[in-house]
Amino acid sequence: MSKGVVSIDGHPTRSVTYGALLGDKPFNVKFTGTAPQKPINRYKLVGASVPRVDIPAKAGGTYVHMQHVRVPDMLHGRIVRPRGQRAYGAGAKPLSIDESSIADIAGARVVRKGDFVGVVAAREWDAVKAARALKVTWQESPPLPENLFDSMRAAKTTDTVIADWGDAAGAFAQAAHVASSTYRCPYQSHAPFAANCALADVRPNGALVMSSTQDIYNSREMLAQVLGLAVDKIRVQYHEGSGTFGRSCYEDAAQAAAVMSQAVAKPVRVQFTRSDELGWDDYGPAHLADVRAGIDASGKLVAYEYHGWQHGWMVNETTHELVLLTPPKERTTGAASIPVNRMSTGSMYAVANRRVVSHAVPMVGYLKGAPLRSPLDLSFAFASEQTIDELAFMAKLDPLAFRRNNIGDARWLGVLNAAAAAAAWKPKVAASSLSDAEVVTGRGIALGTHHVSYGAAVADIGVDRRTGNIVATHVYGALDAGQVINPGLVENQIVGQAIQATSRVLKEEVTFDKSGVTSLDWVSYPVLRFAEHPQVTAVVVQRLDEPSTGAGEEVMGATAAAIANAFFDATGVRLRQYPMTPRRVKAALAAKT
Repeated sequence: MSKGVVSIDGHPTRSVTYGALLGDKPFNVKFTGTAPQKPINRYKLVGASVPRVDIPAKAGGTYVHMQHVRVPDMLHGRIVRPRGQRAYGAGAKPLSIDESSIADIAGARVVRKGDFVGVVAAREWDAVKAARALKVTWQESPPLPENLFDSMRAAKTTDTVIADWGDAAGAFAQAAHVASSTYRCPYQSHAPFAANCALADVRPNGALVMSSTQDIYNSREMLAQVLGLAVDKIRVQYHEGSGTFGRSCYEDAAQAAAVMSQAVAKPVRVQFTRSDELGWDDYGPAHLADVRAGIDASGKLVAYEYHGWQHGWMVNETTHELVLLTPPKERTTGAASIPVNRMSTGSMYAVANRRVVSHAVPMVGYLKGAPLRSPLDLSFAFASEQTIDELAFMAKLDPLAFRRNNIGDARWLGVLNAAAAAAAWKPKVAASSLSDAEVVTGRGIALGTHHVSYGAAVADIGVDRRTGNIVATHVYGALDAGQVINPGLVENQIVGQAIQATSRVLKEEVTFDKSGVTSLDWVSYPVLRFAEHPQVTAVVVQRLDEPSTGAGEEVMGATAAAIANAFFDATGVRLRQYPMTPRRVKAALAAKT
């Protein structure tokens, strides 16, 4: 079969097109699965990189994102909420609204449904001004915890044993070396390059909603609840947004646009502001980890123990909760409950005695959480892979050699070797060549945590000991996703993961005080700038003889952990909390001296 033509081997004249085979009949032949598969050595398209067709328009600034979509006779809408969300469960209840405060803005009007408050106007700038000027008195809310991680540890948790085999306690007692520490990992925002946007046209007999949803059918279900319409009366049309990995505010924006359109009986475009997006995001949850691992005298892992504290994911969007006055709701069971189903920590290593426990913290009273690219894997890898590196240092072994000696799966070994080979790894004990120079360099290696594929990374960094600034200069990422159809797309995935993970481990942290979130712009929530990103070497470990798993996000955690391990190699100091900001770097270096 080639280019729509079926022919017989050795008899190319005996051929027929797919169209001729079908004629005018529907293709309803039952697949039996018994037909022989094409030999790998005859693949022509599988394994060949095909350029993306969307890149020229995106590079040239002509690509139409959701933020660019307009329709005739539409109004512009803005949400009105306190600056920065409060503790989850507190909502945003308006006690009073002074509509006269926007009377001087021609055509601007207030939309309220339940506790939801928004403004609409014919001109976008008028909507912006109205949202800023509208005087609202908000109900006081319970305070957020003053010490996040102490509060998480002290919370009444739902504990789940993820793995428990062998005799970990006995093995620790016999271990030649034990590494043990606590790691603190922050809330992080989805922080899309452009804040989310949606456009809705809701009529009495149906609705059209244009948004950047990642699940059209679920989006319809949620919109139906908010609007009080039958699901089959709602059409959701997808438009690509400007950068979202995970569940950012795209559904929240869509529901807000729909509520406003229904209220004013006209199409309404809702554009979130940067402070809306960063302040009312569904954040990647914070994580607290206690990790302990032990080795025998030969450097073999004999025991591993991981305790993790975190909460789960939200169920309903903020607009849904405000409009319908629904109580806070969290996913605590099933495939979407990240603490239970994703904590595969340490599973890439062969260890006879292993215990992993999830301590699920109730989300009410903290910040609202949702999936963020490679959910919680940065935190898992940051904690676990630094512990593995510590053991290598205790055994006076090269970090790569130590991992090779303890790896539990050939495919994990494959990505480990691929990343090391790309980086031309030179064996040495970490932190064995420390310098008193103002700028010192280091190299680290790590594996990602397992989701659907296998990932590893090597990171080269420089540390300015005076300013505390860390620069990741080069990341080598390797990913094994089984049979890869288009390696070019997986290379894109690796590059994006390495750069975003660098940003998250060095810069990104949601900050808050007792009243609410305070990181509301690119200054208070900094991200890696174009000039700061590392060079990335992407390695696709092609396995044509294995089923395709899809390219997962394992290079994310691997990159974060590799940077942390490179910091130890450069300075001889461990950072056990990220982001690894200049303030934390200088404090850690000062504590060493």
